[in-house]
Amino acid sequence: MIQKKKKGFEIMAQYVTITSDKRKTPALLLCILGFFGIAGLHRFYVGKIGTGLLWLCTGGFFLIGTLVDLFHILLGKFRDNTGVPLRQ
Repeated sequence: MIQKKKKGFEIMAQYVTITSDKRKTPALLLCILGFFGIAGLHRFYVGKIGTGLLWLCTGGFFLIGTLVDLFHILLGKFRDNTGVPLRQ
């Protein structure tokens, strides 16, 4: 928390990180299922319906997309349909 005094008023700034209501662990488990033939479930879970259908029809975009998503989830860079990172 940062505190500053300006013209008799105390200004307090607090850093808030916004995260999704979707959790990282279920997305990770659903992503791993993509390597066993059920690709795209993690994308449906986070609300990315269009790419979820694409992953489902193409086998996880030929497993390359599923592998990329797996690393993004593990590194905390995977985002939901609103563009915010998943919750721990």
